Amino acid sequence: MGEEKVTIPQKQELQYFVKSILKDVRVLEMMLETDIFDTDTIRIGAEQEICLIDNNGKPAMNSLQILEKANNPLFTTELAKFNLETNIEPLPFKGNCLSDLEKNIIKLLGEIKKTANEFDTDIILTGILPTIRKFDLDIENLTPIPRYHSLMEALAKLRGTSIELNITGIDELLFKHSSPMLEACNTGFQMHLQVAPNDFVNKYNIAQAIAGPALAIGTFSPLLFGKRLWAETRVALFQQSIDTRTTGEHFRDKSPRVMFGNRWLEKSIIEIYKEDISRFRVLLRSTEEEDSVAKWKDGVTPHLKALQVHNGTVYRWNRPCYGVVNNVPHIRIENRVLPSGPTVTDEIANAAFWFGLMNNLDEHYPNITKRLEFDDAKTNLFSAARNGLNNNFVWVDGKQIQSQELILKELLPIAKEGLQKAKITQKDIDYYFNLLEERVTSAKTGSKWMLDSFNKLRKETTKDETISTIVENIVKYQTTEKPVHTWPLAEINNYNTWNPKAFLVEEFMTTDLVTVQKTDIIELVSEMMDFRRVRYVMVEDDEHNLQGCVSARGLLKWFNKKQATPSNEMATVDEVMIKKPVTIAPNDTISKAIKIMDKEKIGCLPVVENKKLVGVITEYDFRQIAARLINRINNLKAKT
Repeated sequence: MGEEKVTIPQKQELQYFVKSILKDVRVLEMMLETDIFDTDTIRIGAEQEICLIDNNGKPAMNSLQILEKANNPLFTTELAKFNLETNIEPLPFKGNCLSDLEKNIIKLLGEIKKTANEFDTDIILTGILPTIRKFDLDIENLTPIPRYHSLMEALAKLRGTSIELNITGIDELLFKHSSPMLEACNTGFQMHLQVAPNDFVNKYNIAQAIAGPALAIGTFSPLLFGKRLWAETRVALFQQSIDTRTTGEHFRDKSPRVMFGNRWLEKSIIEIYKEDISRFRVLLRSTEEEDSVAKWKDGVTPHLKALQVHNGTVYRWNRPCYGVVNNVPHIRIENRVLPSGPTVTDEIANAAFWFGLMNNLDEHYPNITKRLEFDDAKTNLFSAARNGLNNNFVWVDGKQIQSQELILKELLPIAKEGLQKAKITQKDIDYYFNLLEERVTSAKTGSKWMLDSFNKLRKETTKDETISTIVENIVKYQTTEKPVHTWPLAEINNYNTWNPKAFLVEEFMTTDLVTVQKTDIIELVSEMMDFRRVRYVMVEDDEHNLQGCVSARGLLKWFNKKQATPSNEMATVDEVMIKKPVTIAPNDTISKAIKIMDKEKIGCLPVVENKKLVGVITEYDFRQIAARLINRINNLKAKT
C-alpha cells in the first residue's frame, strides 16, 4: 500500500470515498477505450525488501534513523521498524536489463548497508528472518507512520486483536498474537512487468498459470519461531495474519484479503478491480481528494487515488498496478510470490525465469485457460509453497508431472525463448539460466539449504544458536553474491558474535512440556520425572494457568516423610507442589533469569505470560549456554 496520506474513514467519509472509487473505475474503463496508455517501451522493475539485524543477528529497530541518514528517495519504510524497502528504477525490457537490474540493486544495497553499519546494524535478504521473536512483533515496533497505524487499526476493527496461526510442516506452529504485525515477518522481492492494456488478460492469466513453478525454484522461508514449516512459509503467514474473515455456523464462501483469485480473467483488468470492490470492504481512504472524472474531461491523466488505495489493501499474489509517468498512464502486473534473497543474483535468476515465461508461454499454449484448470494453477502455488521443488504439479490437460521435470524440460526452454524474443543479451540469458539449471537439477533452493543447515546444527548446539548461526552464515554468503546452490551448509565456527546475555528467555526456554494438575496422584508425577529425566514438573489447570511446580527435591522429602508415617490415603500433587513458584516473563532477558535463580537458590523458572504457562527455563539450559561460550573461547584462542 504505497499511498502515504490515508486514514480510517468515518461513516460519511466512507460513503464519499466509495463513490470516488466507483468514479475511478468508470474513468479507467473510459481510458481503456483510448490509445493513451504507454505501449511503446515495455519496462521491468522491482521492489527489494530488506531486514535489519543487530550484532547478534536479531531484528534491529532503527529503520527511521537509517533512512534519515541515507537520505535517498529510493529507500522507504516498511510495516515494522526492522524492515526497509528500496524501489528500483524501471528498465526497458531488452538488452542487458537483467544484469543491469542486478547491478542497480547491489549498488543500492551496498549504500544502505554502509549507512546501517554506522548504527551497528547490518542488512539481510530473507523471506522470513529466522531469528525473529514474538516480542519483536509487538505493536510498539510498528513504524510510526500514520498509514501503518491506520491499517493496523482497520484490520483490528474487522477481525479483533487476537490472531491465531496454524501452520503445519515438519513441525507445527499453533500461535496466538495480538496484532496483524505478524505480517511484518514477511520480506519479499516483487517484480513488475509493464503490459499493454489489450494484452493484460492474456498476460495476467499466464502469471497465474506459472505462479507455482516460479515459486518452487525460489523458496527461502522455511523457518519461523524456530519451527520448520512450509518451504515458503510467507504464503501461509501472510494469508493468516491479514485474514479479516471470521468463522460462522454456515458454509459461506469468503475470500481472504491475501488471495490467488477465484477464476481466470476473461475480458479486462477492470474485472479484478470490480471483484475486489464487491468482495472487500474499504479499510482506508485517501486524504488527498481527486476528481478523476473532472481531470479526465480536462485532458489530465488522473492518478485514480481512491482506486489505488483500495487496491493496496487487497493482496493478490499477482496484483494489477496502474501508474502515471509524465501524464502518460501504464499498466503493470506485480508478482508478489517470491521471497527476498538468498542473493541478488538468485533473485534476478528467478526474475529471468518469470519474465521469460511471461513473454513466451502463449506461443506454446495460445490460450492456457483452455488447457489448465484454474483450480490446478491455484493448487500448484500452494503445493510449491508447502514443498518447494519436492512435489508434483498438475499441468496442461491434467498431466501430473514432477516439478523438476516440468521446469527443466519444458519451462526453462520456453523462458529462454521468451528472453530471446525480447532481445535480451545472450550473455545474460546463458548466465542466469545456467544458474537456474544447476539449482533445479541439484534441488538446492534457499529453503533446502536452510533446512539442511538447521538439521545439521541442531545435532551440535541449541536451537537459538542454530538459527543465529544460520543468519550469520546467510549474511556472510550474501556478500559474495554466489548463488545459493553453491553455498556450503552453515558452520558454527563462522558465527563469532553470539552473545546470549542480552537475549530473551523465550529464545532459550523449553516449550515441549509435560505437566500435571493438582488432583493428579503423586506417583504419576514421580514416574513422569523418571520417564522424561527431568527434575521439575509444572502444575497447570485446564486453561493452562500456572498452579504450581513440583521439584525432585520436594518429592524426595515427601517420600521420606511417607516412609516414616505410612498412610493408605491417596496423596495428590497439591500436597507436594510449590504453590507460588517464582516466575519470569518470556520477554525478560537471560541475565535477569540468572540473577533470579541465583538469588532465590532455585534451579527452574516457569515462564508465564498473562498467567499462562508458556515454557520453562532451567539450570540445564544455562549449562548448555555456558558450554557453547567456553567452546567459542577455546576456538578463538586456537585461532590466535
